[in-house]
Amino acid sequence: MARYTGPKMRLSRREGIDLGLKSSPTNASGKPKSKKKYPPGQHGQRRTRRQSEYGLQLREKQKVRRYYGVLERQFRRHYEEAVRRGGVTGDNLLQVLESRLDNTVFRMGFANTRAQARQLVVHGHFTVNGVKTDIPSYQVRPGDEISVKGNKRETAYFKDYQVVLESQRPPDWVSINIANLSGKVLSLPARDQMELPPFNEALIVEYYSR
Repeated sequence: MARYTGPKMRLSRREGIDLGLKSSPTNASGKPKSKKKYPPGQHGQRRTRRQSEYGLQLREKQKVRRYYGVLERQFRRHYEEAVRRGGVTGDNLLQVLESRLDNTVFRMGFANTRAQARQLVVHGHFTVNGVKTDIPSYQVRPGDEISVKGNKRETAYFKDYQVVLESQRPPDWVSINIANLSGKVLSLPARDQMELPPFNEALIVEYYSR
């Protein structure tokens, strides 16, 4: 499974927002918790230059892609799926990304980060409607029940995590059953149900429409 393995805070610094790549990466203002307030790299401290229209589009695409931990080729496939669905492409794109199995596991509260959720999925810790599913990009549907696989429930991680789940408040489009270590997809997430940073998905559509 291809994935980014470099410094996580470097990505948040580059985009200037909390990308949710670490359990507690931000301060109260939502900015990356780092003494370095400028982008990484040799020229990170240089005077900020006005970005071109293409530059703004590229940065927004990178911001969303990194937020969900998706590599470029797969991100483009998600965009193409969003186009095929018809309607507002930007909203569809975010819905496709939110409906990934790894993100759904994260939203239900079974992991602290999407990277951790992705690892749990790949290692076969979850079932969808009773069937073991280890594909992070699997698209969940309304009515799907996601459960911790039977023999995995006795691991120390999930035994201890039941206490953590009690303090979680999942978004409106999913529900969780703490006692059974399971959750249900109530509906596909609408744009106003997505707890996201201030993304401008229209810029991503413009980027791929060039």
